[in-house]
Amino acid sequence: MRCPFCGEPETKVIDSRLSSDTNTIKRRRECTSCHARFNTSEQSDLAYPRVIKSDKSSELFSEEKIKAGVNIALEKRINTIDDINKTFSNIFTKCLTHGDKELSTSDIGKIVMDELLNLDHVAYLRFASVYLNFENKDSFRKVIDNLDKDLSPNMKKLQKKLIDE
Repeated sequence: MRCPFCGEPETKVIDSRLSSDTNTIKRRRECTSCHARFNTSEQSDLAYPRVIKSDKSSELFSEEKIKAGVNIALEKRINTIDDINKTFSNIFTKCLTHGDKELSTSDIGKIVMDELLNLDHVAYLRFASVYLNFENKDSFRKVIDNLDKDLSPNMKKLQKKLIDE
């Protein structure tokens, strides 16, 4: 790492710390020439998969689009910033580690719905009503009935059924 003060190419690491919330490594460095100290931050350079839309066209992955959709679902709901940030982190991590070079919008929707289900039931319903394209009150009723009964197994079955229709 080049010294930002004198330009010396050689610096030594004095201290390293892992930041668990952002998956970065923060390093305290010292220049071997001018002895100035400075901080650096290292982060993995991971690439999101390409998004395949329902019309088979593709586009670059956009964190902003996902954040916008989730934020609309969370509007006027009471959730902590930490919980919301953790939800976004989980969504983006699942998308990054998907494994394929392409990821369909339906897969992204499933990931978002799974995370919203763990965070806030009302936000889940709001997002699901748009994503699953509810056409009538019976669609809402089925989802709400399953939310009341059992949060995850039945909801996941119904979610899969509604997506497949």
